[in-house]
Amino acid sequence: MDMNTIEAVVPTTDPADWRDGDAWLAGGTVLFSYGSTVLKRLLDLGQAGWPAVTVSDAGIELAATCTVAELYALPGSDAVAGSQWPGLDLFRPCCDSFVASFKVWNMSTVGGNLCTSLPAGPMISLCAGLDATATILGPGGSSRTVPVAAFITGDGQNSLAPGELLRSIQLPASALSAKVAFRRLSLSNLGRSGVLLIGRLDADGSLVITVTAATKRPVQLRFAAAKMAGPAALAAAVGKAIPEELYHDDIHGLPAWRRDMTLRLAEEIRGELLGERLVVSGDFWTGPSGRPHATSPQPSAQPETTQNKQQKEA
Repeated sequence: MDMNTIEAVVPTTDPADWRDGDAWLAGGTVLFSYGSTVLKRLLDLGQAGWPAVTVSDAGIELAATCTVAELYALPGSDAVAGSQWPGLDLFRPCCDSFVASFKVWNMSTVGGNLCTSLPAGPMISLCAGLDATATILGPGGSSRTVPVAAFITGDGQNSLAPGELLRSIQLPASALSAKVAFRRLSLSNLGRSGVLLIGRLDADGSLVITVTAATKRPVQLRFAAAKMAGPAALAAAVGKAIPEELYHDDIHGLPAWRRDMTLRLAEEIRGELLGERLVVSGDFWTGPSGRPHATSPQPSAQPETTQNKQQKEA
């Protein structure tokens, strides 16, 4: 998409350089897809030089400029070899939920997906589901942190003030160490996510279920170990946490369908994480093996095989 109002592209990572008519440019996959008639300058983060991924005992830090391709490669890399982090199993299904080509994967960034703030943003699902926090830079050298689940405030809306810059996302080791479950549904084969839920069973026995795609912003349900939800309590909690007007409504799913599928997938996750039963609905998850995408670099682009179909139904 040509943007014929752009007068300059400025390489910078300093929020002090921002002024009205500017936009931060990372991968640019959304910016150049939609175009603009009002922007005057692009503040280019392409030469920022931020390490895409930093792994430590505290967890994983992702630069806002980390690409989807770099994130997808992480679970199989030496950087996390030997780590006891089941949460890594969520990375590839969430990357696959872009249902995009390798060309998009090599340009689209984690930070860009968060800042675009669409309900179906799979990096939002991943980061919110793992209790990630975002570090945000402001003019004058200021910085602040905010949970990713609170960073997204609505459909295409977030808590960034004009000129602020998303610098990085921190995934804590405590969440990465949890037992996890993933569910995703779309109205069409390889379509945009209509419902995407991530579940965690933390070391203290607490259950966390994060609802995205079905809702305009992430919604988290937390149950302490002493008050673990049964099916009826879980359904009641979902109903209380998500009012009807919070369900997203677009061509990829009506609110009533999103509500019903949220209830269905939340119960599947509860049953799986508590070891009661395994029922797998949706895409990009192979069931009890816990190691999705072992053979294909981009399985969502591959036709479903009999083996994969059997695994889903296991």
